[in-house]
Amino acid sequence: MSLSGDAMELTEAEITARFEAALTLLSGFDHAPRLGKAAEAPRAERSPGIGTRGRFRSTTPGLVTRRSAPAGGVHLRETVEGEGLVTPARAQVLQGMRRALAIALAVGAKLEDRTGLDTLKTANLAGRLPETDRAKFTELLEAEALAVGHVFANALAFFLAPLRGTATAEVPSPEEVLTDNAQIMLEGLLWEIDQRIDGQDDDALVATLAAQCEALLERLSDRARTAARGAVFGDVSYRIEADDLTLNGFTPAARAAGKPLVMQFKKPHEVVGNHIAKHQALKLSKMLMAYDFERKMNPFADLGGFIFTFMGDGAPGTGKTTLIQMMAGLIHDYCEVAGYPFRYENLSTDSIDSYQGKSAQNAKAFISGVLDPSVIGFGTIDDIDQLAGKRGDRQASAGQLEITAVLMESFAGANTVVRGNCTFGMFSNYPENVDDALRQRAGARFLVDGPQTRADYVDILALLLGKRHDIPLGDHELYAAQELTKAVAESFEKHSRPAERKLAEVFDAVQGKIGELDTIAKIGTYLKGIQEADTRFTGRAIKNITDAVKVRAMDVELPDAWFEDAATFMHQPYETKMEMVGEMRVPITTEMVLQEVNRYADSEFRYADKSDEVAIEDAVRDMSRMEEAKRRYMEQRG
Repeated sequence: MSLSGDAMELTEAEITARFEAALTLLSGFDHAPRLGKAAEAPRAERSPGIGTRGRFRSTTPGLVTRRSAPAGGVHLRETVEGEGLVTPARAQVLQGMRRALAIALAVGAKLEDRTGLDTLKTANLAGRLPETDRAKFTELLEAEALAVGHVFANALAFFLAPLRGTATAEVPSPEEVLTDNAQIMLEGLLWEIDQRIDGQDDDALVATLAAQCEALLERLSDRARTAARGAVFGDVSYRIEADDLTLNGFTPAARAAGKPLVMQFKKPHEVVGNHIAKHQALKLSKMLMAYDFERKMNPFADLGGFIFTFMGDGAPGTGKTTLIQMMAGLIHDYCEVAGYPFRYENLSTDSIDSYQGKSAQNAKAFISGVLDPSVIGFGTIDDIDQLAGKRGDRQASAGQLEITAVLMESFAGANTVVRGNCTFGMFSNYPENVDDALRQRAGARFLVDGPQTRADYVDILALLLGKRHDIPLGDHELYAAQELTKAVAESFEKHSRPAERKLAEVFDAVQGKIGELDTIAKIGTYLKGIQEADTRFTGRAIKNITDAVKVRAMDVELPDAWFEDAATFMHQPYETKMEMVGEMRVPITTEMVLQEVNRYADSEFRYADKSDEVAIEDAVRDMSRMEEAKRRYMEQRG
């Protein structure tokens, strides 16, 4: 299956033809820095043709073993190889550098041919460039330099992805970014890389190179936005089949195959209780598999029944982690059947960094990885109350506030595009401690309340005890209570009336005045009553409610057979998927709307009550301390 049918092909012959030029750049060249500053630590003297390494030479396939470097100050190949035998990691880094340079030079040649820059270069060398073309010539040289530099950093980051371990590195913003022409751009970038990685071990080398690539991609993308002819590359895509790599203008490429998923998956029957949360997670897992890689769209997103963000909240030990394991396992298994790449990412407290801006960078990398349209993505943010700071909270760190800002912009910002290939779940034991605006960006609420009934507790006891015992089960049908159709219907029915006391008072007052809430006007009056009781109940809340209603309209059991054979549904054309899904829609009813209003409002009132109670307890504690301080002060004076 081609994931980028509109991309132009970059052939292997076009790439390999640039290997010699790429190797020459790696071997050595002269470069006097114009904007960057050389490393303060003294570097070993290097003379042309005489190596500073020992007698052993690299035997990396495709890299010559004789030294033919021209005179100059940059010998990146020697810097990467280091002293002694070349390690496998360093050999792979050199392979990646050489291929990334060759790809960049090949793209530059394509760009020259497509824009007529090659003709202008020939005329300029001959001294026959018309004055009227001089401005165009300069602008195209800048565009080519930006494109070639970005492709090099983009491809190198892609090739480094499998080598990256747990080590991270921080690099300053790139300085030696020269847009005179493509050759000078590459020499400036390689000179700065040479300054960064000299003398590092393998892990630090890869981490530093990856960080430098990320910084370069951001810097060059920013420059391209203001470049006069940046669009000549920004609007074009190139496909390299041998590497499974697609270059989409100035957009960073992500490796389609994510890191190996190491997780203990759970089956649906192992999630005891949590009926609505489990039901919605099961549906969402199947919805993701309707994504069409050719069109980069999902019928459920088109029809309005897709959950892009959700929040799962509940007391400790109620099953949030189990729910994540179940959902990740389902998506993983479906992707295995369909042959789709699956990427699971978790944003943890390790992402909070004391270095200014690094926390935001970590959060952006997490978001970008899951949003990647070439994969099916599932991103989780566990303990979000600890990870994302609450604005106005004096105890929130700068890093936590950075993460809050990134998540808010990514989940419901001006540039947010929901394709339907991924979903994000925020989980918390204390959702009242999550910033109000961020919490409201969760389009759906999964109340993770754990086992509730006697049958639930029997099921979970039997499940956790396992089979290595002789205790009889007794009068009980194992896991019958976890059958979802009946349990979900009963759970939704409970929301026909509010559960929270304050919300129930609003419901009764409105219904007492205008009667049964059976029209849009009456339900709107109820919503206004809720807003008067809690000013945090805004237009975003109404959008989340209507989205949840649309999800209920798609509240159908997609047949398991659709996901057992990819040809039945997952590999069907987009229009066919739309028809198959559209035929299963159910009408929207008054009961459905009221249940979703109460479900959402109940959660907001529950969060508000807990938040207020915590604030009151803190205030009482502060007052008690002050009273005790006054008493001791008076005793000391007396």
